[in-house]
Amino acid sequence: MSAEAGPALNGGSDEHVRRVRLPADRRTPAAARALVRSVLAEADLHELLNEALLLTTELTTNAVEHARTELDIEVEADPEGLTVTVTDFASGPVDELLVGVRNTTSDIAEVAERGRGLLLVDHFSSRWGTTYLPTGKGVWFRLDRAGREAATPAAGAAETRAALATPGGTDAGTPSAAAMSELMQTTPDPYADDPLPEFAAGLLTRVAEMVGAAGGVVRLDRGDGQGSQVLARYGRQPREGNELLRVPLAVHRPYAGELELDAAPSAYARPLAVLAAERLSLHLENDRLRRADVRRSAWLTFLAEASELLAQSLDVELTMALIPQLVVPRLGQWCAVHTTDEWGRLRLAAASHADEAVLPQLHRVLQETGPDSIQARLREASRSAAQVPLSGPMEGFAVPLIARGQRLGTLAVGRHQRHRHDPDEVSVLEDVARRAALAIENARIHAERRRVAQTLQQSLLPPVLPVVEGIGFAAEYVPTGDDADVGGDFYDVVPLPDGRWLVVVGDVSGKGVQAAAVTGLVRDVIRVLVGDGKPLPEVLGRLNETLVERGGGRYCTLALAAVRPGDGDQLEVSLHLAGHDRPVLLHGGGGAGFVGTGGTALGLLDSIATPTAEIALKPGDALIFYTDGVTERRRGRELFGTDRLREAAAPLAGYSADVIAARLRATAIAFSVEPPRDDIAVLVLRNDAL
Repeated sequence: MSAEAGPALNGGSDEHVRRVRLPADRRTPAAARALVRSVLAEADLHELLNEALLLTTELTTNAVEHARTELDIEVEADPEGLTVTVTDFASGPVDELLVGVRNTTSDIAEVAERGRGLLLVDHFSSRWGTTYLPTGKGVWFRLDRAGREAATPAAGAAETRAALATPGGTDAGTPSAAAMSELMQTTPDPYADDPLPEFAAGLLTRVAEMVGAAGGVVRLDRGDGQGSQVLARYGRQPREGNELLRVPLAVHRPYAGELELDAAPSAYARPLAVLAAERLSLHLENDRLRRADVRRSAWLTFLAEASELLAQSLDVELTMALIPQLVVPRLGQWCAVHTTDEWGRLRLAAASHADEAVLPQLHRVLQETGPDSIQARLREASRSAAQVPLSGPMEGFAVPLIARGQRLGTLAVGRHQRHRHDPDEVSVLEDVARRAALAIENARIHAERRRVAQTLQQSLLPPVLPVVEGIGFAAEYVPTGDDADVGGDFYDVVPLPDGRWLVVVGDVSGKGVQAAAVTGLVRDVIRVLVGDGKPLPEVLGRLNETLVERGGGRYCTLALAAVRPGDGDQLEVSLHLAGHDRPVLLHGGGGAGFVGTGGTALGLLDSIATPTAEIALKPGDALIFYTDGVTERRRGRELFGTDRLREAAAPLAGYSADVIAARLRATAIAFSVEPPRDDIAVLVLRNDAL
């Protein structure tokens, strides 16, 4: 226990005693004030209200901030005054405080060194003390009525109390309880867009008036590159040579600031300035946390949008060109993307600068070589797979682009115009680099798949169609919208041993590598069998046996047409359909219709039926073969269909095979704005005899 034996409890009735336990919560001081206010009202001690509320706020706030435990609040009022005890349950060493009844003003400076809370308690209370318990510590204060103060042991206490009652508290050099209460209860406007300047100005004005300062200023640097800014100002500018009172603001980085007063030295000037700075710092810290939360939320939104944009592009060059556009100017003044070639050398893929006029200079600096060049630092970042700072005229840093364990290159970013990158921005840039590297790698994989698919698709189609006198051949092929997949549609024109030409149009079920394998098999088997002189029905039968034995659920539809010159200028066509759509016969004189008889698709049944149709093509007549990618082209729920195909072909009578094929392809594509869901193949056989 302290030198003071404890609160002097009266032996009277407990009529005006209240005890309550409150949590360690920011609302606890308000609840404690409400309790004290109600007891004072019951005991008719209204003249003690300001001092009682101020000291209760101070003790409960300190206990909440430092003890962080539940608090027991005991309030006892009697005809002579009020006693308030605040007890916490924090464990720790007992540090005896030798304070009790206030004595002289000189004692206050000594007490002020122990903290502003004790200063206020010692200043305004009649007496106070600290009680140490095994479970915690209690701090109490006693407020006596003004008429009882002459009984206090302190010499001159009545005069001091009279000075404390002076409005404003500046005439006697000490603040009044009303002024202190006003200072402690000043808060920012919760509905203002930016309440801090007005709050800081109000706080600065009050503390300056309390200590008689001629002027004052609050400066704040938010670490955003704007430097130190004046948040609030009071009075006149300090005169040259004046010794100023400066108190740093207790805020976390990147915030920094100070409160400055042009005030004469006194016992209360610095403690009150510290008190005001602490109150301001608390709200500045809230502002910092709020801004940091808003900023992090904005960064998360930025990263989500960047990921979506990068994921939409599967083109390597477009992806690399997009990366600097995402970075500049939000994350830096300039950005450059370098990729690693097969020999490990860095190649500039894309670059951007906030000032386009500086872009040529940026390109020159990025191309410079030497041990101290940016190129050397970029190579170091690529080799070490770690962040590397960049110096020189284009200050910044470089981060490696790594995806799935592969080093793809570097992402170099220049510093902001006014400040270096803070830790949050560095983390965001590293995240952007990871996402960009993954997008580049995905685009490269897709490009490789597309190249393989195109190569494989081209190998399944004849590079050119043969040129035969009197016969016109023309074909159009449109792969599915996903150009990284191999389609199952194919066509071919093969010479037969007996001098005829065989037109082949087929469609293997499905897509991808497996469908391509079946397509290659069908194409090669047909070429081998017809090369051996096998008749077409036998070719179809053996091909069916091959597909049935192979299994895998793949089937194929085929249209085979053997063409040879007939009597006069006619072409004799022997048509065999194995589950394929019937071709369109376009008459040279006008009109179009379907010919042939459907048969059985290959690879489904052990035996098949492939009826033969003999067709004579007069000069100008044409046979139009196609796959279901044409007739099943969709526009919403509507199909292109066979009737629309026939109607589209009819006006093309008299045109060459090339024109007929190209026009039908264009008509099918224009039917819908969506990319084709299936391959489109059109082959035209025309009698070109004059």
